[in-house]
Amino acid sequence: MKSLTEYLTFKTKTRRAFVNITSDIEKLVTKSGVKEGLCLVNAMHITASVFINDNESGLHNDYEKWLEELAPHEPIDHYNHNDTGEDNADAHLKRQVMGREVVVAITNGELDFGPWETIFYGEFDGKRNKRVLVKIIGE
Repeated sequence: MKSLTEYLTFKTKTRRAFVNITSDIEKLVTKSGVKEGLCLVNAMHITASVFINDNESGLHNDYEKWLEELAPHEPIDHYNHNDTGEDNADAHLKRQVMGREVVVAITNGELDFGPWETIFYGEFDGKRNKRVLVKIIGE
């Protein structure tokens, strides 16, 4: 069995962002040499997410609006977590909704996606370095 473990680092310029990381993951699948297996992509921070969906700007705007309605950033005193001196309680909630990780099958050395599927890093408390784990295993 082959395996590859890599870490990607992201530092967004804004508090919230959606970053298409599909090409980064595809390069790592090629580097791994795995032809049949699995690829795990995991946000290693509790205010960030990894998810799969369509790479369409209208959908990204819809996510932004929907998430802000579900867990608005302000007023920050609305959240008990922010009593610790933080101002990112909303980011924790947004991450919970969007998910921690994805697993994608590798078939014939490529990510085996359905139509329109794309891997995204979702940032909800940005402007600082955060890591994403990529673990590829297979033959």
